[in-house]
Amino acid sequence: QVQLVESGGGLVQPGGSLRLSCAASGFTFSSAVMRWYRQAPGKERELVAAISSAGNTNYADSVKGRFTISRDNAKNTVYLQLNSLKPEDTAVYYCYVPLFATWGQGTRVTVSS
Repeated sequence: QVQLVESGGGLVQPGGSLRLSCAASGFTFSSAVMRWYRQAPGKERELVAAISSAGNTNYADSVKGRFTISRDNAKNTVYLQLNSLKPEDTAVYYCYVPLFATWGQGTRVTVSS
């Protein structure tokens, strides 16, 4: 079955960096659009970044220039590089494949001094 497993979250100081990974299985990864969402405490889940099968990307305005989404089709993995982190980036980050409407379990990112 379709499965997404995120990893790489943690506690980081403001200005720091993290790289999130999402390992996919159960479908033809190279053909699929992949997205990263996040949900902060008390807020709705929001789209952070997306990448097409061709590698085209788009980002939420709040993360443009700081976050980078990428994919490695040989490893069936999508990444989200988080740089220049701010306290407002604190959230649970989720991987999502629209074609199968499937979410990962999420990985928590906490930005705090």
